[in-house]
Amino acid sequence: MPMKGDGTTEPRKIDDADDGVGWIAYPDEGMQRASHALATDAGTLLVDPVDADGVEELYADRGEVGGIAILLDRHVRDAEVFADRHDVPVYAPSWMNVDKKLDGSADPIEEFLADTDYDCIDLDVSVWDEAILTDGETLVVPEALGTVGYFCAGDEPIGVHPMLRLFPPRSLREYDTRRVRVGHGAGVAAETTMLIRDAVDNARRRLPKAYLGALRDLL
Repeated sequence: MPMKGDGTTEPRKIDDADDGVGWIAYPDEGMQRASHALATDAGTLLVDPVDADGVEELYADRGEVGGIAILLDRHVRDAEVFADRHDVPVYAPSWMNVDKKLDGSADPIEEFLADTDYDCIDLDVSVWDEAILTDGETLVVPEALGTVGYFCAGDEPIGVHPMLRLFPPRSLREYDTRRVRVGHGAGVAAETTMLIRDAVDNARRRLPKAYLGALRDLL
């Protein structure tokens, strides 16, 4: 199983809800890179999108695309492809430097979100630059949390990124949320707050099991 997919594939729809929809462009890849189309009052916001044949059909009924968001400094992915396709700007947090990875430049996402219910918050981890989005019901976490196998220890439904398990971002415990959308794997929409707090609280204790599972997957 390749870590990143390419070529012709049929994207898998995930996280289909009133507030938006997500997709995994290459369902057979190991990384399970997830993209999201969030419905907002300023238009549909495509978050960390990965392109593949037919993905635009998955969010076509969510309204006109208003912008493309990059929430992690290395999640440029196919942002400019989608921006050109829909003739909209690429956005990123004003404090996040992604311009060196783009042909153009990113506009401050705070300007787009000003007309929406979403807030953009610096997760403040030491390993990379990551922003999360929240509107009080949905939490979008592009990297610190994930549901794909190498994030999770044993039967965890959602886990902390392997590189953050020693010092997990405890600020994630503060959010009472109905659903979480993540950047790797399908999201969670039941008992979400409890599961996030459990993942953060036990990230370090479950580290050996998580690393052993990740190694087993690689082999």
